[in-house]
Amino acid sequence: MDPRLNKLSLYLITDRRQTRGRPLVQTVERAVRGGVRAVQLRERDLDTRTLFELACQLRVASERYDAVLFINDRIDVALACGADGVHLPSNSFSVTDARALLGPDRLIGVSTHRPDEVAAAAAAGADFAVFGPVFDTPSKRAYGLPVGLDALADAVKASTIPVLAIGGVTVERVGALLDRGATGIAVIRAILEADDPAQAAQALRHTFTSPLTPNP
Repeated sequence: MDPRLNKLSLYLITDRRQTRGRPLVQTVERAVRGGVRAVQLRERDLDTRTLFELACQLRVASERYDAVLFINDRIDVALACGADGVHLPSNSFSVTDARALLGPDRLIGVSTHRPDEVAAAAAAGADFAVFGPVFDTPSKRAYGLPVGLDALADAVKASTIPVLAIGGVTVERVGALLDRGATGIAVIRAILEADDPAQAAQALRHTFTSPLTPNP
């Protein structure tokens, strides 16, 4: 297994509108200092030049703290900034086409919402899947109702690749997600909206080693 996949336990997805007015790069860097080791740049409305410049800044920050960087959807930007890979939304390129463009050395993650989609992503050669929304969250309401913990467990059983849980993730819920087999968690608001993003990241990371994490 690619050793970079070991860094996916705490996976931060960016949204510059949810940083409470703070600059995105500095907010992400604080989160990485707090223990985030995987960042997905997901600013879909930016023009190519602005997105590329932001990606380059995050590449510098991620390398400084030995974190991995993924670019949402934009294979060209991922290649140009030297990112570790891409994250493919469910309506994006096929994994096969993305791999042909990226080559064998970059990682590919895929958004999934059903267990069969996780199995299909694994069969197509994706390196990991982000599955959800497990719990209700504003950023994922367009994808329908929360799928729940049982669906997460089914997705993990159907998969031969790491599965990250997304949607309404909080410190209190991490234990339940890990109990169902999730390799890691993907978050936006839990870190970006926190008073102290570094402290929020530390609290989430601590749940992976603490036996006291309560279920929801």
